[in-house]
Amino acid sequence: MHLIKACEDSLNRLKTDHIDLYQLHRPSFEIPIDETLSALTDLVRQGKVRYIGSSTAPAWKVMEAILVSELKGYASFISEQPPFNLLDRRIENELVPMCQAYNIGILPWSPLAMGVLTGRYTDADAFPPDSRAKLRGGIYAERVTAPGIEVGKKFVQLANEHGIQPAQLAILWVKDQPGITAPLIGPRTLEQLEQFLPVMDMKLDQSLRSACDSLVPPGSAAANFHNSAPWMKMKLHW
Repeated sequence: MHLIKACEDSLNRLKTDHIDLYQLHRPSFEIPIDETLSALTDLVRQGKVRYIGSSTAPAWKVMEAILVSELKGYASFISEQPPFNLLDRRIENELVPMCQAYNIGILPWSPLAMGVLTGRYTDADAFPPDSRAKLRGGIYAERVTAPGIEVGKKFVQLANEHGIQPAQLAILWVKDQPGITAPLIGPRTLEQLEQFLPVMDMKLDQSLRSACDSLVPPGSAAANFHNSAPWMKMKLHW
């Protein structure tokens, strides 16, 4: 099976005998989840994988996997890795409550909203030459919207008023949302890592939480970070 071979190839590249968390990224709905979970369970029983999870899946698909695992005695998902940041809060409508109810960890990607929340972008029609939206285009460029940039500008101002770096506040906001296990950060330099680490000991106070909610209300979106998920039929336009 392709999944088993992919795992074994990963083990060879990583030069290790096991993977702590093996996640399905944007899984195909055409493949029966029973077949996928059976293969993942084999990997767990062989000791090649310790835990399994999914990424960028709708709440119903994660729930289906949990039920099939329970019925068939398969290894069960322990995590879901969705896009989540202040600009796209739609997982709060269904995915977060479902994960809370079934004790599924949430590991959000793109907490900085691709840099929009740090003031990286100032014009939706003219991207910085070295930015991801400019260099990669496509789905990355689609995530940078005029409404998102306006929120980003206000967010940067809010962070500065509270003496917090915008990148720190963006990660802190995600970290302290209900149901979130830990945001995924991707520092490219040691300086960025040193900037992010203090967030672990920071706490989002109620005044900041409310101020952020006023920028983008719970469950809503000012940018589309689900645009790479083929199951998301709702294509937001600005």
